[in-house]
Amino acid sequence: MRFIFSCGAQIKPLLDVPLTAWLLGVGGLFGFHFFYFLALRNAPALEANLINYLWPLLIVVFATFFGIDRAVASAPDSAVWPLAGAALGLAGTVLVLTNTNDMSSGNLSSGDFNFAASAWIGYAAALTSALIWSSYSVLSRAFHQVPSSAVTGFSLATAIGATLCHMIFEETIWPQTLLQWLAIFGLGLGPVGAAFYLWNHAMKHGEMRLLGATSYCAPLLSSLLLVGLGVGALTGKLLLACSLIMGGALLAAKENLFPVRR
Repeated sequence: MRFIFSCGAQIKPLLDVPLTAWLLGVGGLFGFHFFYFLALRNAPALEANLINYLWPLLIVVFATFFGIDRAVASAPDSAVWPLAGAALGLAGTVLVLTNTNDMSSGNLSSGDFNFAASAWIGYAAALTSALIWSSYSVLSRAFHQVPSSAVTGFSLATAIGATLCHMIFEETIWPQTLLQWLAIFGLGLGPVGAAFYLWNHAMKHGEMRLLGATSYCAPLLSSLLLVGLGVGALTGKLLLACSLIMGGALLAAKENLFPVRR
């Protein structure tokens, strides 16, 4: 009986979440993943991932030109630094992704792009995924009064939708080892669990332009992790990408690190 009352206490706050917040939350989480995996099924992974990783730049652009970020609203002339930082971060991300391609292929000298016309569905899906995630992130600020714990409900609805899509479009392949099960469990707790909660909180209460620009660190950190595990090599291209991404993050954070009195 105590368990039932406990569950009820957890569910009640979700019932108080406005319908528009549900539509934004579920649409953002489910839509992002649906179109991202659709892109990977219909286009080369490298190109699809590169197009999808336009979302940090889009967050900076949306927050800057729609006046959603508090810093932008108070000082519109400061927009140039986050935009410049996002551009540098995008350049660094291109290098990271091409470097990752080199690692997996065993060729550490140069990366090749192959934007095949036959994969246009995948490219369009990757761009749609980027637009959905950036829009969801920026529009979350409009629902700052909705607690980030509502992401639990959004994730549950997304999981149900993903399960249905999997049953319709994909073949089920179960993990074969304990390590694979642990990896899936870890993904659920971190990258597709707590990360969504923390991101939602950051978008509602943080500086969007800075968050968008520093998001480019994700592919860089993953590549450095591969290097640390001995899967990849620390190339000059990766070091240059690191410099571009870190430099872009510093540019985007200029107003935060070195505030100017007005």
